[in-house]
Amino acid sequence: MKRSDLSHTIRETLKKLPPPYDSHYGIIPPAPPEDGVFVGGATKALEAAQAAFGKVDAIAAQMKDPYIVSRVLTRREAVSSSSIEGTQSTLDELLSFEESGDDGARDEARQVRNYAVALDGFIPRAANDGYSVFTMDLIKDLHRAVMKDDPDYQDVPGDLRTRVVWIGGNKDIAYSSLNPPPPADVPDCLAQTVDYLRNEGMQQMTQGFITRIAIAHTHFEAVHPFRDGNGRVGRLLLPLMMAAEKHVPLYLSPYIESKKGAYYASLKDAQQRLDWEPIITFMADAVTGTVEELIRTRTALSELSERWRQRRKFRKGSAAMRALDELHNYPVVTAKRLGQLLDISPAQINQGIAQLQEAGILQERTGYARNRIYAAPEALAIINRPFGEEPIFAEVDPDEIDPDEVSAGPKGP
Repeated sequence: MKRSDLSHTIRETLKKLPPPYDSHYGIIPPAPPEDGVFVGGATKALEAAQAAFGKVDAIAAQMKDPYIVSRVLTRREAVSSSSIEGTQSTLDELLSFEESGDDGARDEARQVRNYAVALDGFIPRAANDGYSVFTMDLIKDLHRAVMKDDPDYQDVPGDLRTRVVWIGGNKDIAYSSLNPPPPADVPDCLAQTVDYLRNEGMQQMTQGFITRIAIAHTHFEAVHPFRDGNGRVGRLLLPLMMAAEKHVPLYLSPYIESKKGAYYASLKDAQQRLDWEPIITFMADAVTGTVEELIRTRTALSELSERWRQRRKFRKGSAAMRALDELHNYPVVTAKRLGQLLDISPAQINQGIAQLQEAGILQERTGYARNRIYAAPEALAIINRPFGEEPIFAEVDPDEIDPDEVSAGPKGP
C-alpha cells in the first residue's frame, strides 16, 4: 500500500499493524459521513437509478407473474457474487443440486447455495424490520451462513478476524493496494458500519438512498471484518438495504461481475481518498442496468411462454398448461416439486410432464428410472445468458424431437 495513493485525511488514520507485520500500517476507515457528500457527475446516473427503482417497484406491485421477485434471481445473484470471489459454480448446477438434494454435490455448489438460502431468509426479515434489522449479530450471521461449508476457511465462520489481512498483493503485504485496520480495531470500525446501516443519523435527510448503499458497502469492505468472505457479505447487504427501504430488492452481483474492473477501481477511490463520486455513480449504474436486464429478461420469458403455448394444443387447466407458469421460477425441476406447486396427483403431473417433453419444452437429464430431474433449456438460456446480452430464442420443431427420449415417460416422482 503506497502512502502516495492515500489522501491526507486517510494518511492521518494509519495505525501500525501488529507483529509480524509491524513495518506496515493499516487504515482505520473514518466513520461513514452523515452529511451530504459531493455527487457532481453522478447526478444523472442517480436520477436514472431512482427512476429505475420506481419502474420496478410499480411492476412488482401490479403484476401477477412472479419473475421480478423470483427465486431464480437470488440464485443467479449467488452464482455471480461467489464467482467474483473465485468460488465457481453455475446456475444450472445450483438449481440441479437444490432439486436433487445430492449429498455428493461439490463444496462450491454448497457454498453458492448457502448464499442463496441466506437471501431467502434474511430479505424477508429486512423487509419486515426495516433498518433495525442491521446489528452486529446480523453481520456475523450473514458471514456464518455463507462460509459454513467452505472447507478452506481457517477461522470460525461468523467470528471477527484476529489476524492481519490485506487487499491485493496476493500473499505479500508489501504489494497490497489496501491494508484494513488492525484486528483490535475491527469491532469498533464495524460498529460504525452498523450504526450507519441503521439509518438513524443525519444521513437519512442529507443523503439519497443510492448514495447510502454506496457508502455503507464501501465502509464495510474497508473494515474487512472477516478473514475471508467479506465481498460476499458486503454484496448481501445491498439487497438487504433495499428491502429495508421498502424497495423491491435488486441483485447487483451479475452487473458487478460484468464490470469488476470499474467496481474495484471505484471502491479504491473511496477507500484511499474518500472520493465518493465514482462508487456512487457505479452503484447508480448498477441499479439502472440491473432493472433494464430484469425487464428484458421478463419480456423474453413472456414471449417464450407464448411460443410454448403455440407448439401444441394444451387443454385449458391441464397439468401441462399450468406447469408452464412455473417453469420461469423452476427451470430445473422434479415431478415431485411440480406436483407440490400445482397441488395435483403424481399421475396427473407425470402426464403433464410427458406432454411438455413431447413439445420439446422439458428435457429429462438424469437417465434414471426414478427421481428424474427435468430442465427447460430455453428458459435457462434466457435467464443465464451473459449480463447485457440480448436473449436468443432457439427454434424447436416438435416434429423433430426424438420419440425415444419421451416415449417411456416419467417413471416416478
